[in-house]
Amino acid sequence: MDITGLIIFLAIGAAAGWLAGRIMKGGGFGLLGNIILGIVGAVIGGYLFNLLGISAGGLIGALVTSTVGAVVLLFIAGLFKK
Repeated sequence: MDITGLIIFLAIGAAAGWLAGRIMKGGGFGLLGNIILGIVGAVIGGYLFNLLGISAGGLIGALVTSTVGAVVLLFIAGLFKK
């Protein structure tokens, strides 16, 4: 992965983490927290989309996949927090 790809990957992770925080009423977790949440969300979202037979390509697809995964991650974390 070149430097441009890495920057795009981190930007998508940050945006997905921030969006998930807004969707789940958390408001975001700071830049590093959002990036980590988005990256983990990308893995979870990719797995879930694969199970459901959904294919999302391009930057928008990566953002949607990562955001869905991050929302699922926040939902599961919320179950254990209570």
